This record gives sequence, C-alpha cells and structure tokens, in this order.
Amino acid sequence: MEIKIREARFDERAVQLLIAEAMAELGRRYGGSGDDTPVAASDFEPPRGAFLVAYAGDELLGCAGWRAHGPDAELKRMFTVPAARGRGVARRVLAALEESARERGCKRVILETGDKQPEAIALYLNCGYERIEDFGYYKGEEGVLSYARVL
Repeated sequence: MEIKIREARFDERAVQLLIAEAMAELGRRYGGSGDDTPVAASDFEPPRGAFLVAYAGDELLGCAGWRAHGPDAELKRMFTVPAARGRGVARRVLAALEESARERGCKRVILETGDKQPEAIALYLNCGYERIEDFGYYKGEEGVLSYARVL
C-alpha cells in the first residue's frame, strides 16, 4: 500500500485514538500516563503549528505534530503504530513535519524524548538531530534527552 501524509486536526477522533495508543505505549515504558506535557489541539493550528498523519487507505499508521516554542518548532506526539514500524513511516512523517515548520518560518526543530525510547533516539540521530540543553516540561528529570536540528 502507498503511504501518504496529510495535515490533520489534532482533535479528530481517529487522531485521538492514535494518540491514546501512543500514550499507552509510553505508559508501558515509563509508567503513569506516559507523557503529562500539556498539549492542546490549538497548539497545532497553522500558522504556529501543524499536526501530520501518515496513512494507507483508511488506516492511520503514524503521526507527529509541531507547535511554536519561541522561534523554534517543538516536535510533539511522534508515533508509529507497531504494525507499520520498519517501513520508513516515522522518517517520512519527520521529513514532512520539518518541511511544514520550515515553510512557516521556523529555523529549527526541537524535541524532548526519553532514554527508554531507543528507536526514537536512533531515528533522531540518523536524521541529523543533536543533543541540546533540556528545555521542556520534563527539564531536569532523570532520563530526559533533548535534541534539535537546524532546518
């Protein structure tokens, strides 16, 4: 099946089901809700943000959004469903997200992840992201890793 990427509303029912799956996986890795960072649908509304989904047919395969964080685009809610992993979905979503941020004037993408997500860390490093000082909701917490990539 051909994988396509489109912008979506964060509050779409199908998107929220995908986010719930992502949070459940983070909860299994880290405990609790998985990620308590405050996120609102309005964070991803253009021109100060966007939310992207990857899909094949009617099935959502992955997602990621960015929201303005000062002059930067902050990556949030990056996720690929287990059945679609290893097919380049995350890399394609990340590239589309970077292009979206670049088109809206952002010069850099920043993100916060954790040390229990080795697949995500490998993706970011392979895509040219470099460690930066922690900045976000989990700044100062054990296991937090922050990265950035100049666009």
